[in-house]
Amino acid sequence: MSPARASMTDVARLAGVSGQTVSRVANGSLNVSPDTRQRVLEAMESVGYTPNTAARALRSGSFETLGVIAHRLARTGESSIVEAVVQAARGSGHTVTLLDIDSTEHAEVAEAASRLSHQAIDGLIIIRAEIEDAGRLALPAGLPVVVADATFGGRLPMVGSDHAGGARQAVEHLLDLGHRTVHHLAGPEDSIPARARLAAWQDVLRERGARIPEPLLGDWTAASGHAAGRALVAAGEATAVFCANDEMATGLMLACAEAGVRIPDDLSVVGFDDIALAGYLAPPLTTVHQPFAEVGRRLVEQVLALIDGETVPAGTELIPCELVVRASTAPPR
Repeated sequence: MSPARASMTDVARLAGVSGQTVSRVANGSLNVSPDTRQRVLEAMESVGYTPNTAARALRSGSFETLGVIAHRLARTGESSIVEAVVQAARGSGHTVTLLDIDSTEHAEVAEAASRLSHQAIDGLIIIRAEIEDAGRLALPAGLPVVVADATFGGRLPMVGSDHAGGARQAVEHLLDLGHRTVHHLAGPEDSIPARARLAAWQDVLRERGARIPEPLLGDWTAASGHAAGRALVAAGEATAVFCANDEMATGLMLACAEAGVRIPDDLSVVGFDDIALAGYLAPPLTTVHQPFAEVGRRLVEQVLALIDGETVPAGTELIPCELVVRASTAPPR
């Protein structure tokens, strides 16, 4: 005969608290003092008690867990948004189950969503599902879903940074300093944020009557920025460059230093994202601050609203970006 399963009553008796307090600790409630929580946790471990999450979910109708699907989690934007989602979920008493997929093919995203829906989640957040034809994406019926930085044509609620608005600020800043035109180090062609930033760069130059140089193409990495920087320096015509992210700007700045090109005296450089390193480069990098924390918070708020049965309009909510001016930009000589 197998030993009897430890009960909540056993934990309460050993910890010297009420069953209600044990329930609060098991449910992750914040309404328990740290000392009491620690005592209850130690009692749980001592008697071998494991909260029955499935039974609790059946009683409450909620697993208190959100699913997250991310693509290329190593990239700054994806990892920063996921971190913000985890923090916002924790603040609402929810945990996060994460799947990092290899591609954004319809079948792989659909399979990931199906897998998560069978792992006891209440709702799903898809980070940057860069799918061209969202109508082909099959999602579990009845599952609340919101997306970040995706093209879903109004099919699902979406929250994202205003990439175009941020890029416009960067290019206008350089033109307002007196540069006749602005070169661009673009991100990958299959990236929705990269395409939005490139299009905004072109639009501003066109509106201001400036020449539109052929863009350089990177892959978000500092190595690609370094290679692009060497090509830009070799061409010898640029006085200002807008880089689609800070990592590529970092590599470009190194290439300039190696070639004796002074920033900002010879070349003004603007990045995008405002990573923690940006303010500590030599010189500190002018960049566009991307509101990752706000995006994550709004994604969680929207999916929780859907879970609660509220109506969340399908479509796009864009969070403004903000230009942060530092020492890497100046008027041309």
